[in-house]
Amino acid sequence: MDKALGNKIPEFNKKPGGAGGSGLAGLSSFGSGDHRSKLEIVVIILVAVVIIGGSEILLRLFNVPQYIIPKPTQIVTALFTEWHFLWPHIVITLYELLTGFFIGGSIGFILAAVITQFPFVEKVVTPYILLLVTTPMLALVPLLILRFGFGSEPRIIAVALASGPMVMINAATGFRRVDLAKIALARSFGASTLQIFTKIRIPMAMPMIIVGLMVGSIFGLLTAIGAEMVGGAEGLGNRLTYYSALIRMPQFFAIIFLLATIGISIYIFFFWLGKKWASWEA
Repeated sequence: MDKALGNKIPEFNKKPGGAGGSGLAGLSSFGSGDHRSKLEIVVIILVAVVIIGGSEILLRLFNVPQYIIPKPTQIVTALFTEWHFLWPHIVITLYELLTGFFIGGSIGFILAAVITQFPFVEKVVTPYILLLVTTPMLALVPLLILRFGFGSEPRIIAVALASGPMVMINAATGFRRVDLAKIALARSFGASTLQIFTKIRIPMAMPMIIVGLMVGSIFGLLTAIGAEMVGGAEGLGNRLTYYSALIRMPQFFAIIFLLATIGISIYIFFFWLGKKWASWEA
């Protein structure tokens, strides 16, 4: 049974017997609820306080100008004072990310299901998927702008092209790691191909599917920001270019903080989703 399963799939939950599970990328502090995890969270917060407070003290001690490296207090101040200007750009970036990710993730999942069921289709599609994975989508943004204008459409398409292949590759890997003994048992009881796919393949592949969604969303966020920096007058990427050109570093780092917050939120959401839908492997 274990040999048929292949490589070990990612774990989202604690191991039996009270041992804390590492979860995605070994970051258990976001997912577990035991005493050890609470201690880890406290340590993480303390380290963040030391780093931020130490940076504030050193920058004041050496009197570093804000146009080189702004102080943490200046970044927080800029975040609050510029919030009413930044909020519409946050909404636009999230709209482009969510729309493009939904389109690309849906197509990627469907392609993963098709190529695992029909090997001939996989041989035809794989070269183009590899082309999309290895080609920076930002290189296509100017061409998309020429075709669709300076609205959100070119950036949505770029996000879909960047996130879709990641979802497809991980989902296809999960579909192939399904225990063949379970499929053989289901066929012996007369299960159809659709029943096997919905009742066995998708649940067994759910950990890899969620990993693919997480990776695809992160790639989509990076592509959306890069596309906004290349062209357009809206979005957080455009604000990065704007504040950088004016050497307004507190506002520049405030946007970086917002982007980091969005990225961490994506990770926490999919980690929670994995614990909810894919904790059975523990």
